[in-house]
Amino acid sequence: MKYLEEFRNPELARGLLDDIRATVTRPWALMEVCGGQTHTIIRHGIDQLLPDEVELIHGPGCPVCVTPLEVIDKALEIASRPDVVFCSFGDMLRVPGTDRDLFRVRGEGGDVRVVYSPLDALRIARENPRKQVVFFGIGFETTAPPNAMAVHQARKHGIGNFSMLVSHVRVPPAIEAIMQSPDCRVQGFLAAGHVCSVMGTGEYPALAERYRVPLVVTGFEPLDILEGVRRAVHQLERGEHTVENAYPRAVRDEGNPAARAMLEDVFEVADRAWRGIGVIPQSGWRLSERYREHDAEYRFDVAGINTREPSQCRSGEVLQGLIKPNQCEAFGTTCTPRTPFGATMVSSEGACAAYYLYRRLGVPAVSREASPVG
Repeated sequence: MKYLEEFRNPELARGLLDDIRATVTRPWALMEVCGGQTHTIIRHGIDQLLPDEVELIHGPGCPVCVTPLEVIDKALEIASRPDVVFCSFGDMLRVPGTDRDLFRVRGEGGDVRVVYSPLDALRIARENPRKQVVFFGIGFETTAPPNAMAVHQARKHGIGNFSMLVSHVRVPPAIEAIMQSPDCRVQGFLAAGHVCSVMGTGEYPALAERYRVPLVVTGFEPLDILEGVRRAVHQLERGEHTVENAYPRAVRDEGNPAARAMLEDVFEVADRAWRGIGVIPQSGWRLSERYREHDAEYRFDVAGINTREPSQCRSGEVLQGLIKPNQCEAFGTTCTPRTPFGATMVSSEGACAAYYLYRRLGVPAVSREASPVG
């Protein structure tokens, strides 16, 4: 805890806030890309401590939240089969599909197991050679390397009963899609430090230049967030738009070369659908042809499952930063962690879950007619 407390020092926080207040002269809207950053902001009330001129907008930074409904339905279909052991991280089990979730599948007799690493699923495959073991591989660039390693190890050691249902997405194309939206209000980004610790910062300068927005690579503790905001505000006030690394204790410009090499070997870039947003070109990964035999989507022939998002869930607007969670009519009433409409209320990194957990319930709902999307 000693090292965590160093990044939660109230005196240092006051100094950063004073600097921001002394610098800002006009309204600015910044988007934090990571759901972990969103939870830090809401838990510590950082958005309420900032001057009124600085607005923080919550972006599509929760990997569970952006996993599309059709992928959840594919997972449910595979997990229901009697010859399958379906392995997943725990926060995916309550994400609603079209008519049920993985908890319901387990209650109906499906062999659905919570694991803490894809290598746990690989071990289960070794121990159960007569079963098909499937790991639900979701996430941003952060979780992709260990998932790639599991597939690499399965191929290397001939573990033919192991496969992965892949739903990996990439951050830079999502930033570009947000900036191209006609409703976009974002003027600067707090980029996710853990993503950059893997991939580096090489893709960001072109985005900063093309859309004339500062991108500040930011960590996850309160002082990290405030320092990221401070640097972004200074750039905006000076009319600058560059990439800054405010998280040097974890991020290098080149990222992690070994992890990137593993990703390039196992995955190939592909178009990906994001829940509530739609297809973003070149925004995800799929298993490359060399590893296609370990692709659960092909192995179980579920590629043809296509579903529509529920109309009552406004998570897409939340994920694009068009509304705050407590501006949704269903938030905290018909949509709660026990009765969720969408993944943003279920995930431990979801913006709706953060607002519910830390009791941000008091903002009146915004109707669809009055919302920024029209």
